Amino acid sequence: MYNTAYRIVKDSFEAEDVMQDSFLLAFTKLNSLKDIKTFGAWLKRIVINNSIHHYNKSNKYNEVPLDDVLYKVEDDYGVSSDYEFTNLKAKQVLETMNALKDNYRIALTLHLIEGYDYEEISEIMSISYANCRTTISRAKDSLRLKIQSLVG
Repeated sequence: MYNTAYRIVKDSFEAEDVMQDSFLLAFTKLNSLKDIKTFGAWLKRIVINNSIHHYNKSNKYNEVPLDDVLYKVEDDYGVSSDYEFTNLKAKQVLETMNALKDNYRIALTLHLIEGYDYEEISEIMSISYANCRTTISRAKDSLRLKIQSLVG
């Protein structure tokens, strides 16, 4: 759940706040849950909705989170050569995803990392099914182009 929130809000402290708010909301609304078997999916949906809400709310300011700066500095100077190539590639893909437009990044995160289908993503992002498919297709193309420019 934390990783889901972090991928959307891009700030560790904000992700922790989202988690706390989400758990509080879930426990206060627990009596509205109809089937206890769906608790995990229900809670994840609350986390995603809160993450998007927090991201949109905090995105009004163009601040660079300190964690991003520290991570970048550590990455520039502290990378050791014993990382596996596949881990490095995965890290590059995730970093490149963070450079995408917000709606592309969120849609790809929900689809590729969290495993949501187009219907669920269109509902979460409040867009039509066709727009969701187009957004994800364009996001994949954009990601592919950015990765190719890094490699080539």
